[in-house]
Amino acid sequence: MATTADLKNGLCINYNNDIYTVVSFQHVKPGKGPAFVRTRLKSLTNGRILEPTLTAGHEIDITKIIRRPYQYLYKEGEDFVFMQQETFEQITVPVEHIENPDLYLDGQEVEIVLQEETDQILTVELPAFVIMEVTYTEPGIKGDTATNALKPATVESGAEIRVPLFVNQGDKIKIDTRDRSYVERAK
Repeated sequence: MATTADLKNGLCINYNNDIYTVVSFQHVKPGKGPAFVRTRLKSLTNGRILEPTLTAGHEIDITKIIRRPYQYLYKEGEDFVFMQQETFEQITVPVEHIENPDLYLDGQEVEIVLQEETDQILTVELPAFVIMEVTYTEPGIKGDTATNALKPATVESGAEIRVPLFVNQGDKIKIDTRDRSYVERAK
């Protein structure tokens, strides 16, 4: 059995009857009392974030997960249909397992995270950055750039992203899918 000494970022563990990934951890040895580990865990089933404090040497249950490349095909009602790249097998995933469902475009490459023992779908992850075209945004006002002002823009998938004032309709922009933020204009 593994202990808190085996913790590392990205490790998947069973905790409170759910599967979590370790976002961050910090080993603390206070001057008085036993050492402990502060952790930040994100649930792979519902996205909830916990910040438990574990005693040093506490046993943890490591879960093995598999990441498989899939291609997003289309939306069918509330479900999303994906195709595995090697076998061309199609699977349907309910919307609750999908992060940022409004940032998906037909033909987009994604990773589906599955639990190894049960082959249960835990989550569907987009790449860290996606490039999309701005389909609608209000024009920026000249001379209104003294501060880091942002305006709403609708991209081709239908998602609304906050962009700087100089971004115009028809521009391609790079979006960080982890926090849905504008990164830069794409070439």
